[in-house]
Amino acid sequence: MTDVAAAPSGVQSSERAAPRQPDAGGRGGGYPDGVSVRVEKIDLPGIGTRHDVITKRGRRVGVVSHRSGERELALFDVDDPDASTDSIHLSDDEAEALADVLGASLLLGQLAGIREQAAGLFTEQLLISAGSPYAGKVLGDTRARTRTSTSIVAIVRGADVIPSPTPMTPLAAGDTIVAVGTRAGLDALARVLTDG
Repeated sequence: MTDVAAAPSGVQSSERAAPRQPDAGGRGGGYPDGVSVRVEKIDLPGIGTRHDVITKRGRRVGVVSHRSGERELALFDVDDPDASTDSIHLSDDEAEALADVLGASLLLGQLAGIREQAAGLFTEQLLISAGSPYAGKVLGDTRARTRTSTSIVAIVRGADVIPSPTPMTPLAAGDTIVAVGTRAGLDALARVLTDG
């Protein structure tokens, strides 16, 4: 395992370091008011760069980008945030898959949160079936916004997320359309995608 725990003097933080405040579990952690997440960049001479995400509970997860192009995910000890407890080497494909999974779940979680913020506005995931008249066509062919007053904000295709698709984005059987609109608009969109 590479010694990724040593944090030389090249530490840069994306927010001001503030005293850690105990959380409900009694461990250090928490963020100062107004800070949503804390990320530190640490230069590792001779190795590369490490970016650490510090969770609200004070846990530290690092991504080491080696000069050779290799990537490594590092987990740190709860009681000693400078001591790496484990590291996982990631190939390019593995790093990309991990980023896709995290990105997709974050995007869908944010869209689900819209429901709590805007009364009467909903998000829905609609499947393009093999029998859909739009499977194999482009998004613009649906004229979804004009016909239903809904917005298609993303398309999930396998492990990939296509945020903000354009009218020229192709649709394929098995795609999941992520749409935002009123209940009536989303019901109309479901009919359009199924029946044309």
